[in-house]
Amino acid sequence: MSSVDSSPVHAGPRTYEVRTHGCQMNVHDSERLTGLLEDAGYVAFDPTAAEADAADVVVFNTCAVRENADNKLYGNLGQLAPAKAKNPGMQIAVGGCLAQKDRGEITRKAPWVDVVFGTHNIGSLPVLLERARVAEEAQVEIIESLEVFPSTLPTKRESAYAAWVSISVGCNNTCTFCIVPSLRGKEKDRRPGEILAEIEALVAEGVSEVTLLGQNVNAYGVEFGDRQAFSKLLRACGEIDGLERVRFTSPHPAEFTDDVIEAMAETANVMPSLHMPLQSGSDQVLRAMRRSYRQSKFLGIIDRVRAAIPDAAITTDIIVGFPGETEEDFLATMAVVEKARFSGAFTFQYSKRPGTPAAVLEEQVPKAVVQERYERLVALVNDIAWEENKRLVGRRVDLLVSEGEGRKDTQTRRLSGRGPDNRLVHFTPTRPDGTAVEGIRPGDVVSVEVTYAAPHHLVADGTVLDVRRTRSGDAWDLRQGAAPAAKGVGLGMPAVGIPAPLPPAPACG
Repeated sequence: MSSVDSSPVHAGPRTYEVRTHGCQMNVHDSERLTGLLEDAGYVAFDPTAAEADAADVVVFNTCAVRENADNKLYGNLGQLAPAKAKNPGMQIAVGGCLAQKDRGEITRKAPWVDVVFGTHNIGSLPVLLERARVAEEAQVEIIESLEVFPSTLPTKRESAYAAWVSISVGCNNTCTFCIVPSLRGKEKDRRPGEILAEIEALVAEGVSEVTLLGQNVNAYGVEFGDRQAFSKLLRACGEIDGLERVRFTSPHPAEFTDDVIEAMAETANVMPSLHMPLQSGSDQVLRAMRRSYRQSKFLGIIDRVRAAIPDAAITTDIIVGFPGETEEDFLATMAVVEKARFSGAFTFQYSKRPGTPAAVLEEQVPKAVVQERYERLVALVNDIAWEENKRLVGRRVDLLVSEGEGRKDTQTRRLSGRGPDNRLVHFTPTRPDGTAVEGIRPGDVVSVEVTYAAPHHLVADGTVLDVRRTRSGDAWDLRQGAAPAAKGVGLGMPAVGIPAPLPPAPACG
């Protein structure tokens, strides 16, 4: 077997950098890519300590949802061309949705790229890199369906206390603006026992929060014929000792059923937060988008969630300027925003994606009109989010202390954490006598009182009311200074990146 640290480029192990663009699924896939590379003997590139301009291996995990995704990728690849010319042993790999879409076009436009791989074969990356190195020619491998469920691959999680857990991949919907189903494929579901086993293994490592992940997470179970499989899965998560917080993303309104709402309300560790994509509040636009629900159904879901979970924080996705959208259609979206009172929204200006039905629709809305509507929508969303956040001033909240979420924490001498409703809270770690509370770690839980509200965050500048040191904080401590063991990778496919099976766990009832 040939090991990556035997490269003639330098004496030590080869370094890597993974650059991620896009959704939570891509973030989780990048954790797997990182795990695969470290399992093969690569080490993370440290730009502050390295003499080189770039890592020995740079991997782009791409997104194809936005119109400028192509330009962004090729611009980034162009910036790396001088580094590649200076270091012929450097390798560049492109994966993700854009790679699945463009395939060999990537190496035609950027011939200095060494590896192109798709959404269905991320486990092949170490082998493809080694083949490209030995053969001294680009390796392009795109397959049309999933060979191995990606959760069986080694993973290096970014967080010691929180983890993504994929329950399904792919999507069976046919939204006219979305290219994802053609790139990720039809929905494939994991068995409940496998999911619960992975969660139990994560908890054993110190994880206290998991987010269940799927393109259409609440359609889970369609592949094995159980329409209530998702609510059963949520309830089963409630039985796992040591699992303190459960979240999920993203559901689809068409399949969001009352059994899921009941499971959320009745399962103590399922958090009172919900991301429910609206896309548009106009029935006409929803029909053109091929979204199989209408305004009344969406608002009905919001009402039932609020009745069952009064403190739920609900966020959404909204597209402005879909082809044919009139001012009346846009005002219908604004009306839904006012009624739903979202705690936040991801707002997007519609952009054409080649290969989607919406790209060839007539009545494309002029850019200036889209921009003006977008600004009105963002202003309304921010006003409502701020009003909702102000209602929390004076309330005591328990925060799971986070890492890297407060960009100004160093200057403000604050720490940051997430409440049960997933709101971000920046807090001052002080005692009633004004002295600092030492030793609060990411993964620990603190109780604070909210003193100030902004549209996108809260502040707790009073004293810390309580600190609970947790196994997640212990896990964070253990991570500090840990070094991966170098292994190796050969040219063949068998067993690359496949870890030992997880322990058995009961399936959802």
